[in-house]
Amino acid sequence: MAEFSPEPPDDGGGPVKTFLEHLEDFRWLLVKCSVAVGLGMLICLFAANYVIAVIKWPLTRAPMGYPGTNQIATVSFGTNHLGNFAISPEQSTALNLGTNRFIAVAVEPLMLGTNQVLGWHVDDNPRAVAELERMHIELVNLSPAGGFFVAFQAGLYGGMVLASPFLMYFVASFIFPALRMRERKYIYRAIFIGGGLFLAGVAFCYFILMPVALAASQMYSNWLGFGATQWRAEDYISFVCRFMLGMGLGFEMPVVILTLVKIGVLSYGILSKARRYMIVINLTLGALLTTPEVLTQVMMFIPLQGLFELSVWIAWYWEQPDRAQARRKILLVLLLAVLVAAGLWIGWIYGWPQLRRHWH
Repeated sequence: MAEFSPEPPDDGGGPVKTFLEHLEDFRWLLVKCSVAVGLGMLICLFAANYVIAVIKWPLTRAPMGYPGTNQIATVSFGTNHLGNFAISPEQSTALNLGTNRFIAVAVEPLMLGTNQVLGWHVDDNPRAVAELERMHIELVNLSPAGGFFVAFQAGLYGGMVLASPFLMYFVASFIFPALRMRERKYIYRAIFIGGGLFLAGVAFCYFILMPVALAASQMYSNWLGFGATQWRAEDYISFVCRFMLGMGLGFEMPVVILTLVKIGVLSYGILSKARRYMIVINLTLGALLTTPEVLTQVMMFIPLQGLFELSVWIAWYWEQPDRAQARRKILLVLLLAVLVAAGLWIGWIYGWPQLRRHWH
């Protein structure tokens, strides 16, 4: 009598569908994603001023300064600010404005006999002088339709951010029925780790890299002899959003590499041989996504190359038969990396003011 062997339990995989049924599901996926992005964009259009304020925050934190050594005067008439002006040495001597580089000048009406004239005096206003010491760049629209384009950009980028959780859910509901439980487990891990790395990349760009990049751009313009007090709003928004998106996607590198290692496409040997190519690729990404100067390119290159090296070490660890010894080696390397990072950070804190003075 033949022994009966039960069939293995079904651990997923979803129902079998025809090509047209899959095509219909894909059509509904596109419809739902489009509706989600449209609704998010509509919400951001109504709150465009808040979205713009968030995008402008790195510009307000950028350590920018005035070029040259001329005196800078902020001129006000009552409560109205008339502007900031560079004073030549000859004008400063003729007007007797003192020796401070940053001064506040108040214009006020005076009576000269029976005639009323305008006069001025140096105002001892420490708040105005403190505001003057850091230059503020103004974002402007240079066309009648410029405001609409800016609002559309803010709504589009903000709508994609608001709709991203729903987009991930819709895409997962389309793909997951075709996956088994083991495959779903790996996908959940990849989404969790990848989402965290993406947010880390965006946060690194927004809080650290973006203010430095904007300040470097302004200083480079001053070095070339061009004014850098006004920027086109649509160009600024496009640059900032593209920069943050590129940095977030760049931080996804370990997820892609380690997934390919898990499925057998890559290995530690292949990754170690590809190191020289990844250096060129990461430098190219830094040149394409940042301002065209070396400082921000290197600042973007360092975390991207560090994430690649981390992926290489994890691939090496997975291939080691003695995991305990491998962990000790990794801890030693991490300690050295922390010491090097601390040294670079200290050098950056004390070196950045010297670099600014050199540029100015």
